[in-house]
Amino acid sequence: MSLHSDLKKAAIALLQDLIRTQSFSTEEDLTAALIEKWLTGYTIPFKRQGNNIYAFNKHFDPSKPNLLLNSHHDTVKPNSNYTRDPFDASIEDGKLYGLGSNDAGGCLVSLLATFVYFYDRELANYNLVIAATAEEEISGPNGLNSLLETLPEIEVAIVGEPTKMDLAIAEKGLLVFDATVNGTASHAAHPNDDNPIYKAIETLEFFRDFKFEKVSETLGEVKLTVTQINAGKQHNVVPGSTELVIDCRVNDKYTNAEIVKILKEKAPCELKPRSTRLNSSSISINHPLVQAGIALGKDTYGSPTVSDQSVLSCQSLKMGPGDSLRSHSADEFIYVNEIEEGIETYIELLSKVL
Repeated sequence: MSLHSDLKKAAIALLQDLIRTQSFSTEEDLTAALIEKWLTGYTIPFKRQGNNIYAFNKHFDPSKPNLLLNSHHDTVKPNSNYTRDPFDASIEDGKLYGLGSNDAGGCLVSLLATFVYFYDRELANYNLVIAATAEEEISGPNGLNSLLETLPEIEVAIVGEPTKMDLAIAEKGLLVFDATVNGTASHAAHPNDDNPIYKAIETLEFFRDFKFEKVSETLGEVKLTVTQINAGKQHNVVPGSTELVIDCRVNDKYTNAEIVKILKEKAPCELKPRSTRLNSSSISINHPLVQAGIALGKDTYGSPTVSDQSVLSCQSLKMGPGDSLRSHSADEFIYVNEIEEGIETYIELLSKVL
């Protein structure tokens, strides 16, 4: 399928404008304005809630199910290893450089271009909804999760994240636990059989060795990783507790609530989850969207990284131009032809199901 080159060029120019405009999470007001201006240029009505911009296809029919196209326009802050200006948005040797170019600006502008392509067409099977959202990088309260209360019920979604345009048909959920190993505080010179630092050894071994029974075909095992440990303030005082942080990546065989229940029953420490809302997500391999992608020669896989899929209660597919390995890296970039091919592939995919 061919597509007018001016729409591709407009998408790339929008991405350059987005890169040049600082949009750290919670500070996306200026990039939201750019997206508003871009949609206005195509005479597409839109609505804004906070820094989230959304729109519906021209012939929206309330009797039809809704297919959501979503990606985010916030970014992380540039890391200290950048050798280029992260806001320069230059194109060199086919690479478009800049903060947020790969994660997830290329996906966002490709989905926006796809929405423009289908906007005024009569769609047989679905309404099309586009949502350019905020605060994805921090799983913040004013991103897609807040917009879902406003949008009509979504039956299925494509979430734009860099997957090399392959099909991430499942995504691990995320739980972060604060753990406390309690003991008895004392002077270091006195005997103490209740030292919480020594007691933490048992807890560390538990999280290193514990295995959940259910293994997912696409996402594998639930993964537990101790990522932080802290105890004591001075050399001659045994502290009263040792604090740990545990990162838990949840497969699609468990809900977050089930993981919390199991670990609280079995772990040799006090556990408190920071949040339980970032659940795992998936879509049936037999869903028409997935089958359409497979027919286009795309591979399916399970993604270990968390995206806005985690706040959706419907089936969802993660798919977009770019490479996840470049996300949050120094001198981040996306190939221009990845965006062009991404737009073509999105359109070809959706043409089979809409």
